[in-house]
Amino acid sequence: MFEYMKRSFLTGVGLALRSKKEIEELAVEFVKKSEMDQEQAKKFFEEIYAKYDDTKAKLDTKIEEQIKKVINRLDIPAHSELKKLAERIDRIADAIENSKK
Repeated sequence: MFEYMKRSFLTGVGLALRSKKEIEELAVEFVKKSEMDQEQAKKFFEEIYAKYDDTKAKLDTKIEEQIKKVINRLDIPAHSELKKLAERIDRIADAIENSKK
């Protein structure tokens, strides 16, 4: 029963959508109710933090990928493309300015 509850607590989506503070509060409550000893609680918290960080990173990556897809579909230029264009305009403006001298 304990392992089942622990696994359900560590599910990815639910974990990723909560703040770290919320996770800590839920974990503390879970530790108290399950009557874990200190070593078990420590390992449990380490698992939670590792799982939280991993899940959050994966979710962030997926969100970034989706945003890039939307930007590509909308044909919005990337920051790097705009920067290159601005640099090119600066070079052309300098060339024009130098040709006037």
